[in-house]
Amino acid sequence: MPEIPFTKGHGTGNDFVIVPDPDGALDLSAAQVAALCDRHFGIGADGLLRVVRSAAGGFASDAEWFMDYRNADGSVAEMCGNGVRVFARYLADTGLASLDAPLPIGTRAGTKIVTRSDDGFCVDLGGWRTDGVDPLVRAKGLDVARPGMNVDLGNPHIVVALASDAELDGLDLSVIPHIDPVPEHGANVEFVVPEDPLVAGGVGRIRMRVFERGVGETLSCGTGTVAAALAVRSWAGGAPNAWRVEVAGGVLGVTMSDADADGEHVALSGPATLVYSGTVTLA
Repeated sequence: MPEIPFTKGHGTGNDFVIVPDPDGALDLSAAQVAALCDRHFGIGADGLLRVVRSAAGGFASDAEWFMDYRNADGSVAEMCGNGVRVFARYLADTGLASLDAPLPIGTRAGTKIVTRSDDGFCVDLGGWRTDGVDPLVRAKGLDVARPGMNVDLGNPHIVVALASDAELDGLDLSVIPHIDPVPEHGANVEFVVPEDPLVAGGVGRIRMRVFERGVGETLSCGTGTVAAALAVRSWAGGAPNAWRVEVAGGVLGVTMSDADADGEHVALSGPATLVYSGTVTLA
C-alpha cells in the first residue's frame, strides 16, 4: 500500500488533512478520505483538502490551483471558508504560489480570491442569495422547532436565531438537527445568538455554533459565520456591514461590500495554521 505526504492544518479549530497532488495523480475514494479523517484510526480532521492544479485534475477553473474539498465522511463539498484560507497558507508556505498579490483559488463554488489580512488571511466569497423560504429546524435541546433562514454561499446554510447564551450552550449537536422541508443536498445549520449590545464600535457581534453536513458539530465553519452574519443583519435591519463572529475555536471577521454588477460581495477573514506534516499509508 502506497504512502502519501500530508499536512495537518486548521482555521479556528476547523481542521483539515491537506494532501498535495499537483499533477492530479491521486484518485481518493470516499472510503479513503473517511479513513484519513477518522479521529481514532486515521489522522483526524473535519475534512480533506487535495491540492491539485486545475488543469491536471480536470477542473474547469481559471485559477492555477484547485481546492478539491471533501467532508470527513468522504462526500464532496462545494466550498469551505476556513479550508480555502488554510489552502492558501499551504500554497504560500510550500512555495507553490505567492500571496504577494491576490491569489485566485478554484473551488466547486467558483474562483475565490485570497489576500493577507491583519488577522491572517481574507477570502472574497463573492455573492450570496436567499430564497425567502423559512425552513423549520428541530434540534436536541430546543423545546420547539425554530424557523431558519436559507443562505446560499455556493454551499447551503440554514441560520437559526436563539434567544440566549443558555439556549446556545444547551444544544446537543451530537444529534443531527432535523430540517423541514429536507434540503435536497443537505445543509449546514448555524445556531446564533446576538451579543449585548449587538453593535459596538460600528461592528456587529454574534456567537455561533454549527452542525456541518457530512461532519457533525465543528469548532468553526467559515462560510457558516458569513451566513450567520448575513442573517442577523437581515433580521436586525440597519445593522452594519462589518461583523465579529465568535465560534468555539476563536473569532472570525465578516465584511459585506457595496453591490456591483455581480451583487453584494461578502468576505471572511481569520487565521490559518499549519500544524505538522508527515506521511501516511493509503489503504
